[in-house]
Amino acid sequence: MPIATPEVYNEMLDRAKAGKFAYPAINVTSSQTLHAALRGFAEAESDGIIQISTGGAEFLGGQHNKDMVTGAVALAEFAHIVAEKYDVNVALHTDHCPKDKLDGYVRPLLALSEKRVQAGLNPLFQSHMWDGSAETLADNLAIAQELLPRAAAAKIILEVEITPTGGEEDGVTHEINDSLYTTVEDAIRTAEALGLGEQGRYLLAASFGNVHGVYKPGNVVLRPELLKQLNDGVAAKFGRPAESKPFDFVFHGGSGSSVEEIHTALENGVVKMNIDTDTQYAFTRPVVDHMFKNYDGVLKVDGEVGAKKTYDPRTWGKLAEAGMAQRVVEACQSLRSAGTKIK
Repeated sequence: MPIATPEVYNEMLDRAKAGKFAYPAINVTSSQTLHAALRGFAEAESDGIIQISTGGAEFLGGQHNKDMVTGAVALAEFAHIVAEKYDVNVALHTDHCPKDKLDGYVRPLLALSEKRVQAGLNPLFQSHMWDGSAETLADNLAIAQELLPRAAAAKIILEVEITPTGGEEDGVTHEINDSLYTTVEDAIRTAEALGLGEQGRYLLAASFGNVHGVYKPGNVVLRPELLKQLNDGVAAKFGRPAESKPFDFVFHGGSGSSVEEIHTALENGVVKMNIDTDTQYAFTRPVVDHMFKNYDGVLKVDGEVGAKKTYDPRTWGKLAEAGMAQRVVEACQSLRSAGTKIK
């Protein structure tokens, strides 16, 4: 199937919320990791989300000039072609974009999709993230208010992060402390500024103890039950039934989370969960195994010539793709999206 249209993407999110499952949002940095993600979704019979961070886009732009827009556009165009061969729907998303990178990443990509939509085409990306978690909430929401109508006009969903996620991602760092928990007041201020869908659909990355990076289970104190409090508080403030769950939540910084914590988050409105650290390792681990086992083939040891078939990138690249694809399947199973693809 092709990359999801705006209508299909909205349907995907609606189905996830109603069915209490979430889509893995897999960060990719190459055509090969893209194929690994697509393969994983297909094998799990799950629709999904492919995303490119600012660092990933810079890497994709090539080390000669490291242009983020070039890298993101190139992989998105490639994805529009190769996704046709996979029997799932996939949305394209740009991950964390802080204030100092908006002019070099999200705003140019929005402009590109605006032109496409004006020409009768679909947007290149289906959603973009504005990460204002390093700003005051007032400044964060002011920028979101500028971006949301532009995104809506281009048939794009905006993702906003209103309070910090701990750890580090693409140079954005937050301490691990009590500020990692969004309050009901924060959620109400967000709804007052951005509406509840009437100004354009948006995804909300709220904080409930999330931390980016690598952590063993138990080292991060997650409170996914907080998401219910946020939804209930906003529903009460705006006169909506408690079961309406006004927000579409995104789960950031989930490495090391238990299945129980993930399922609690799903019960409370999470429809998208970002996965990067675990898939990076799943991609690299088979390569390391191959290199260690075939060191005298991948290296020209003691004046020998090595073994071409062992250092051919296709040999170890296939192993890397398979390893990452399997981790994507596991993510789909944990998030309960496996077997839910739109027929």
